[in-house]
Amino acid sequence: MLKKKKTEVYALGQHISMSADKARRVIDQIRGRSYEETLMILELMPYRACYPILKLVYSAAANASYNMGSNDANLLISKAEVNEGTTIKKFKPRARGRSYPIKRPTCHITIVMKDISLDDKYVEINSLKKPRWKNKHTAIVYHDMYSSGGVWDKK
Repeated sequence: MLKKKKTEVYALGQHISMSADKARRVIDQIRGRSYEETLMILELMPYRACYPILKLVYSAAANASYNMGSNDANLLISKAEVNEGTTIKKFKPRARGRSYPIKRPTCHITIVMKDISLDDKYVEINSLKKPRWKNKHTAIVYHDMYSSGGVWDKK
Protein backbone atom coordinates (compact mmCIF):
# COMPACT_ATOMS: atom_id res chain seq x y z
CA MET A 1 0.00 0.00 0.00
CA LEU A 2 1.39 3.39 -1.00
CA LYS A 3 1.33 6.11 1.59
CA LYS A 4 0.80 9.65 0.39
CA LYS A 5 3.37 12.12 1.68
CA LYS A 6 1.94 14.94 3.76
CA THR A 7 2.48 18.35 2.16
CA GLU A 8 0.50 20.66 4.47
CA VAL A 9 1.03 21.84 8.04
CA TYR A 10 -0.98 24.29 10.10
CA ALA A 11 -0.79 26.56 13.10
CA LEU A 12 -3.86 27.47 15.13
CA GLY A 13 -4.23 30.46 17.44
CA GLN A 14 -7.27 30.46 19.68
CA HIS A 15 -8.86 33.13 21.86
CA ILE A 16 -6.87 36.03 20.39
CA SER A 17 -8.39 39.17 21.84
CA MET A 18 -9.41 41.17 18.80
CA SER A 19 -12.35 41.39 16.49
CA ALA A 20 -12.54 38.82 13.69
CA ASP A 21 -13.17 41.57 11.13
CA LYS A 22 -9.95 43.36 12.06
CA ALA A 23 -7.98 40.13 11.74
CA ARG A 24 -9.63 39.29 8.40
CA ARG A 25 -8.44 42.60 6.97
CA VAL A 26 -4.84 41.41 7.39
CA ILE A 27 -5.45 37.73 6.54
CA ASP A 28 -6.95 38.66 3.16
CA GLN A 29 -3.66 40.34 2.22
CA ILE A 30 -1.47 37.29 2.89
CA ARG A 31 -3.63 34.43 1.60
CA GLY A 32 -1.93 32.59 -1.25
CA ARG A 33 1.46 34.29 -0.91
CA SER A 34 4.88 32.81 -0.26
CA TYR A 35 6.44 32.67 3.20
CA GLU A 36 9.08 35.39 2.65
CA GLU A 37 6.61 37.75 1.00
CA THR A 38 4.19 37.23 3.88
CA LEU A 39 6.84 38.14 6.45
CA MET A 40 7.64 41.38 4.63
CA ILE A 41 3.96 42.33 4.33
CA LEU A 42 3.20 41.62 8.00
CA GLU A 43 6.22 43.53 9.30
CA LEU A 44 5.33 46.64 7.31
CA MET A 45 1.57 46.77 7.81
CA PRO A 46 0.46 49.25 10.50
CA TYR A 47 -2.32 47.13 12.04
CA ARG A 48 -2.41 45.64 15.53
CA ALA A 49 -3.59 42.31 14.14
CA CYS A 50 -0.27 41.77 12.34
CA TYR A 51 1.70 40.69 15.40
CA PRO A 52 -0.37 37.60 16.40
CA ILE A 53 -0.67 36.60 12.73
CA LEU A 54 3.12 36.97 12.32
CA LYS A 55 3.62 34.67 15.32
CA LEU A 56 1.29 32.10 13.76
CA VAL A 57 3.10 32.25 10.40
CA TYR A 58 6.43 31.71 12.20
CA SER A 59 4.89 28.79 14.09
CA ALA A 60 3.50 27.18 10.92
CA ALA A 61 6.92 27.51 9.24
CA ALA A 62 8.59 25.93 12.28
CA ASN A 63 6.07 23.08 12.14
CA ALA A 64 6.85 22.58 8.44
CA SER A 65 10.61 22.47 8.98
CA TYR A 66 10.33 20.12 11.98
CA ASN A 67 7.63 17.74 10.72
CA MET A 68 8.41 17.64 7.00
CA GLY A 69 11.97 18.98 6.83
CA SER A 70 10.97 21.67 4.33
CA ASN A 71 12.87 24.77 3.35
CA ASP A 72 11.36 28.20 4.05
CA ALA A 73 11.71 29.21 0.39
CA ASN A 74 9.29 26.48 -0.72
CA LEU A 75 6.47 27.34 1.68
CA LEU A 76 3.22 28.87 0.52
CA ILE A 77 0.17 29.92 2.54
CA SER A 78 -2.52 27.74 1.03
CA LYS A 79 -5.32 28.53 3.47
CA ALA A 80 -5.81 31.22 6.09
CA GLU A 81 -9.06 31.73 7.94
CA VAL A 82 -10.43 33.69 10.86
CA ASN A 83 -13.38 32.50 12.94
CA GLU A 84 -15.16 34.31 15.72
CA GLY A 85 -14.41 33.09 19.22
CA THR A 86 -16.15 33.64 22.52
CA THR A 87 -16.95 37.14 23.72
CA ILE A 88 -15.56 38.17 27.10
CA LYS A 89 -18.26 40.03 29.01
CA LYS A 90 -17.58 42.36 31.93
CA PHE A 91 -19.63 45.00 33.70
CA LYS A 92 -18.45 48.53 34.28
CA PRO A 93 -19.99 50.41 37.21
CA ARG A 94 -21.61 53.68 36.24
CA ALA A 95 -23.42 56.52 37.97
CA ARG A 96 -26.45 55.96 40.23
CA GLY A 97 -25.66 52.31 40.81
CA ARG A 98 -26.07 51.27 37.21
CA SER A 99 -23.75 49.03 35.22
CA TYR A 100 -22.93 48.85 31.54
CA PRO A 101 -21.68 45.73 29.77
CA ILE A 102 -18.25 45.69 28.13
CA LYS A 103 -17.85 43.09 25.38
CA ARG A 104 -14.34 42.01 24.31
CA PRO A 105 -14.52 39.88 21.15
CA THR A 106 -12.01 37.10 20.51
CA CYS A 107 -11.13 35.18 17.37
CA HIS A 108 -9.52 31.94 16.24
CA ILE A 109 -6.94 32.17 13.43
CA THR A 110 -5.81 29.17 11.35
CA ILE A 111 -2.80 29.34 8.99
CA VAL A 112 -2.23 26.37 6.66
CA MET A 113 1.09 26.20 4.80
CA LYS A 114 1.90 24.01 1.83
CA ASP A 115 5.33 22.86 0.68
CA ILE A 116 5.35 23.17 -3.11
CA SER A 117 8.56 21.16 -3.51
CA LEU A 118 6.88 18.02 -2.11
CA ASP A 119 3.93 18.39 -4.47
CA ASP A 120 4.26 16.64 -7.83
CA LYS A 121 2.42 19.30 -9.75
CA TYR A 122 1.29 22.51 -8.13
CA VAL A 123 -1.85 23.41 -10.05
CA GLU A 124 -4.66 25.53 -8.73
CA ILE A 125 -7.48 23.16 -7.75
CA ASN A 126 -10.32 25.52 -8.70
CA SER A 127 -9.26 25.64 -12.34
CA LEU A 128 -9.49 21.84 -12.63
CA LYS A 129 -13.05 21.58 -11.37
CA LYS A 130 -15.91 21.54 -13.83
CA PRO A 131 -18.62 24.06 -13.12
CA ARG A 132 -21.63 22.52 -11.38
CA TRP A 133 -24.18 24.73 -13.08
CA LYS A 134 -23.37 23.37 -16.54
CA ASN A 135 -25.58 20.47 -17.54
CA LYS A 136 -24.86 18.57 -20.73
CA HIS A 137 -28.54 17.98 -21.49
CA THR A 138 -29.66 21.60 -21.38
CA ALA A 139 -28.75 23.97 -24.17
CA ILE A 140 -29.00 27.73 -23.88
CA VAL A 141 -31.34 29.16 -26.53
CA TYR A 142 -31.20 32.87 -27.26
CA HIS A 143 -34.41 34.49 -28.44
CA ASP A 144 -34.40 37.57 -30.61
CA MET A 145 -37.06 39.67 -28.92
CA TYR A 146 -37.11 42.45 -31.50
CA SER A 147 -38.06 40.36 -34.54
CA SER A 148 -40.03 37.63 -32.80
CA GLY A 149 -43.38 39.32 -33.38
CA GLY A 150 -44.06 39.64 -29.69
CA VAL A 151 -45.43 42.53 -27.65
CA TRP A 152 -43.14 45.16 -29.13
CA ASP A 153 -44.28 44.75 -32.74
CA LYS A 154 -47.82 45.97 -32.03
CA LYS A 155 -48.60 49.56 -32.97
